[in-house]
This record gives sequence, structure tokens and C-alpha cells, in this order.
Amino acid sequence: MSKKKSKKWSKRVTDNSDALDLDQGVFKQRSAKKIADSLKQSAEQSHRRKASPFQSAMSMLNFYINRAGDQLSKSRRTTLEKAKTELRKDFGREP
Repeated sequence: MSKKKSKKWSKRVTDNSDALDLDQGVFKQRSAKKIADSLKQSAEQSHRRKASPFQSAMSMLNFYINRAGDQLSKSRRTTLEKAKTELRKDFGREP
């Protein structure tokens, strides 16, 4: 008998990204600034990413928001959207 493969491929991507080594629970943090800072640090330290650190970090954040879809509470989505703004500020790109 073969093991049934998990259908949660998006969780695998978030947990084991080929481009970034994310901190455990990065998207569960309450502070948008902490989320942005963690993504920035991961993107800048990665040597496997194909795009710029800003693009890699923003892509991972957008991926998480898009894949979570309706599962995100309104307050959680608001925090993650604020993290986008913080990420832009961290990289010197004003919205």
C-alpha cells in the first residue's frame, strides 16, 4: 500500500520553499512589521532565489494570501495586506 499524498501542496510550498527559508510561523505573527522584517531577512539571506530579494519576499507573501483565500479572517487578511506596505517600506519602495 502506498501512502496517500497530501493535497495541501500550497502548505508544502510555504514550508519548504525552493527560493526562501522562512521562519517557522512567519505568517501567523500578529505584527505586520514583524512579518515583513522576517520575509526581508529570508529573501536577503537566500542564495537560491531567482528574482530580487524584494520580488521574492513579495511573491511569497502574495502566494500565501492568495492560497489562503476565504480561509483568512478579515483581521488576518488586513494584517497581511499591511505587511505588504511594510515590506515596500523596508526595501525603500513607497506604495
